[in-house]
Amino acid sequence: MNKIWLIIQREYISRVKKKSFLVTTLLIPILMFGLIATMAYMAAKSEQKEAIAVIDESGVFINKMDTSSSSYTITYIADDTHENYTTLLEKNKCDILLHIYPFKNGLPDSVNIYKDGGVSLSAKEFISDDMNTIYQIKQMQDEGIDKEKIDSINNSSIRLKSFDLKNNQETSSEIATMIGYVTGFLIYLVILIYGMGVMRGVMEEKTNRIAEVIISSVRPFQLMMGKIVGIALVGLTQFLLWLILTGSLQFLLPLFIPELRQAMHPSSAAGMDAMSKVPTSELAGIFNSLSNQHWSLILSCFLFYFLGGYFLYAAMFAAVGSLVNEDQQEAQQMTIPITMPIILAFFIMTSAIKDPNSTLAIFGSMFPLTSPIVMMARIPYGVPAWQIATSMLLLVAGFVLMTWLSAKIYRTGILMYGKKASWKEVIKWMRYR
Repeated sequence: MNKIWLIIQREYISRVKKKSFLVTTLLIPILMFGLIATMAYMAAKSEQKEAIAVIDESGVFINKMDTSSSSYTITYIADDTHENYTTLLEKNKCDILLHIYPFKNGLPDSVNIYKDGGVSLSAKEFISDDMNTIYQIKQMQDEGIDKEKIDSINNSSIRLKSFDLKNNQETSSEIATMIGYVTGFLIYLVILIYGMGVMRGVMEEKTNRIAEVIISSVRPFQLMMGKIVGIALVGLTQFLLWLILTGSLQFLLPLFIPELRQAMHPSSAAGMDAMSKVPTSELAGIFNSLSNQHWSLILSCFLFYFLGGYFLYAAMFAAVGSLVNEDQQEAQQMTIPITMPIILAFFIMTSAIKDPNSTLAIFGSMFPLTSPIVMMARIPYGVPAWQIATSMLLLVAGFVLMTWLSAKIYRTGILMYGKKASWKEVIKWMRYR
């Protein structure tokens, strides 16, 4: 155990001290945050109103089109002189010309939009939606229909509440879906990114012949376990630093660049206004559903499956790394059998979110290769304790079995150079005592 701890220390310290670790840890949050801030800033600065000149020969739309838009202004003009459209645009200092021809038999005949360089999709949608609304109101009035009653009917809805009979608490499928997606996707990313990191670390030591020196002092199993745990600690350290840096940038960057304050939160006022329009009962229901979630169970299970999934797949990635020399294409081919269950688990997770008690969802949450991702999608919906316990036991058993098999491959493959191992040879190595 002492030797494993020494290898963990070596792996952790050597990787944390690397320039690549420092650069990626510091630059990735800064670059991502800077990119988002720059895009928001440029979007805020480049946002300009387009002026729309309207020639309404039908008389239906005059002084009725939406003038409250933050992106468009409306100007009504008359075409008494029958000038060409370019001259009319220049004369009225407008960007877009909307020509509405007279109705025929009470029906719209023709509506044309003109602009130098073509009309954008957003401008066309704005004009179309606004005109359709006005025309629909006209039709209602012609038929003697009260628009306010129609709007009242269209805006009315039935609010459904869902309850957990076992705990007699209100639940929310939307919140459960969000928790399932976020936790499952995080585990999916960690397994892929840091599992590949374990494989590259093993390949590097094998290529540089460092493994030969280390194995003279420790057993291959100790080396493999030390490397897996050490890289896991590096990954957790990097995640923690990313969270700290991202949080710090969120507060510090707008202080140095005041213009970004509004650019980075362009919809804050709109968001508050929208929140104020949400009925108090609905807001109370959302917060009530959040508080009713079993956060202690969700967080503890997330930590277990987060680490369990990583250790399970890291052992397999370490075994593959010991089989590969310097050929990156060979490494990619060897990792296909490992990455396929991870991708399959992600697809089962989407199905489990829709129907958490289906046969496929239950199987996926029990099978060790898919359970870390699938079970986290089911837990927010409420999973029987025996299923969680069984899934955890199977994951631990799967990790022990996979580590045992991977160690058998690792102890032979780490010292094999210049030869590509076949799957037949790998199976023979796993049979060795």
